[in-house]
Amino acid sequence: MPLQALGYVGFGSDALDDWRQFGTGLVGLQAVERSPSLLAFRMDDRKQRIVIDRSMAEGERFFGWEVADAAALDGLAARLERAEVEVIAGSQALADARRVGGLISFRDPAGNRLEAFYGAEIDDSPFSPGRSISGFRTGPLGLGHAVLTVENIDAVMPFYVNLLGFGLSDYMQKPFRAYFFHINTRHHSLALIETGRNGMHHLMVELFSLDDVGQSYDVALSQPERVGVTLGRHTNDLMTSFYAKTPSSFMVECGWGGREIDPPSWQPFELADGPSLWGHERVWLPPADREVAREMRMRAAASGLRAPVQVMDGNYKLMSGTCAWWDGVKG
Repeated sequence: MPLQALGYVGFGSDALDDWRQFGTGLVGLQAVERSPSLLAFRMDDRKQRIVIDRSMAEGERFFGWEVADAAALDGLAARLERAEVEVIAGSQALADARRVGGLISFRDPAGNRLEAFYGAEIDDSPFSPGRSISGFRTGPLGLGHAVLTVENIDAVMPFYVNLLGFGLSDYMQKPFRAYFFHINTRHHSLALIETGRNGMHHLMVELFSLDDVGQSYDVALSQPERVGVTLGRHTNDLMTSFYAKTPSSFMVECGWGGREIDPPSWQPFELADGPSLWGHERVWLPPADREVAREMRMRAAASGLRAPVQVMDGNYKLMSGTCAWWDGVKG
């Protein structure tokens, strides 16, 4: 795969003050002052991961996908041009603004601005979160995942799979049509939801501690109309998370315990049990679809659907006792 990870994202908005409070006070990002018209956020050792730009119109966005080096970037550009995709070489000024060594830009069939880059700049100072959190799970997995709404998945999916090299992780047809794609061991770095219109649905950031997510949820609950999806756990990437409405027209998912996969051996499958094991009441869905999703969760509960919690070594403590379900899974 020429693309390695989702490296950075940017969104147009003139609500910089609101974004600063949301990013630091709820999510836990570190705000980096850049200019009166631009606010950047750090979430690890990189100089920036998320950019809010007042000079861009509300709803405009860009996604920075990382490649290994300049040679890989040139190879990707050539591949895109052979497929008759217009590729624009990024200027040095733009590379400096993105805090990278070099980049190109192009658009997907839904009109989303994509950037491929190499050489992300590392900050000399340690990451300093906006509130007390344990940190974000990034590194080779990238900053998280992006979920886009599209008019028609079938018109967009070949671009990402056949041209950019994304692998299909899984998909579902109810309560809405959605496809999930990977480019590294993170279960998905991109997902497409078919809604009849092209847009941004949510950005996921993964925290190191479940308590970080719970405390963020408390912050969201204290703010009227902030929660877009209640606390719950997904069936595919096994993430425990909630979704908060941003000052813009999309959400940020704060999650913990995301699943890793082995891309060469992974086999995609259809999610027959819906998107969530429990919780995740989606206030953005039409009432009829919300009822379908609720019924799917109830069926999953009635059938005893369970999944092991995904933890990092040392980020757990074993208890005494015997669990017949877990012994059966292991056997």
